[in-house]
Amino acid sequence: MEDQDDLRENWGRIISSHEQFLIFGLYADAESAMEGLKNHEPDVALIDIHLPGMSGIKLIEQLSLKHSAIRFVIFSSMNDDENIFNALKAGAKGYILKSGMAKEILDGITDVFNGGSPMSSFIARRVVESFNRVPEMNTEMQKLSAREQEIIAMLAKGLRYKEIADKLFISSETVRTHIRNMYEKLAVNSRTDALNKVYRK
Repeated sequence: MEDQDDLRENWGRIISSHEQFLIFGLYADAESAMEGLKNHEPDVALIDIHLPGMSGIKLIEQLSLKHSAIRFVIFSSMNDDENIFNALKAGAKGYILKSGMAKEILDGITDVFNGGSPMSSFIARRVVESFNRVPEMNTEMQKLSAREQEIIAMLAKGLRYKEIADKLFISSETVRTHIRNMYEKLAVNSRTDALNKVYRK
């Protein structure tokens, strides 16, 4: 969902050019998106925060009630703490800035579809800094294997899957497998929830 016509059409072309992606609809506002989703339920929905009428954050809250299977990803130029955390609390599984390269959003769509939580490095750093204010680890960490503890520590630093894979000399798919296992042990569905559970007081 993007209110600027040129940007919406441009990103639509970029995303549809990927051989594995099919676009069900491009919407200029929350209300038309809600109407359109009555007929189609995509795997992933990219949503801007600043929309005419209902905000993107409110839209996620509303859609999550009826479309729990959709993975919502914020795609916005807004990078302040309030919007970041309100979006994640509303149910967004990722947060990517519009200033990023096309490859970042395409990789992010694949990442969230595979169970990840894609975030621009700036956003990930803001999230991590919030957890650094309460650095104590609780007993949830004891549920994780040594390798999983290494990986969650790297996630806390804002590293992406490929960066973690390179540092540990394993494949990105192996990293994803470890993260899926970690989410299952912690009973969470996203990077943010996992970090919150392990590092909270």
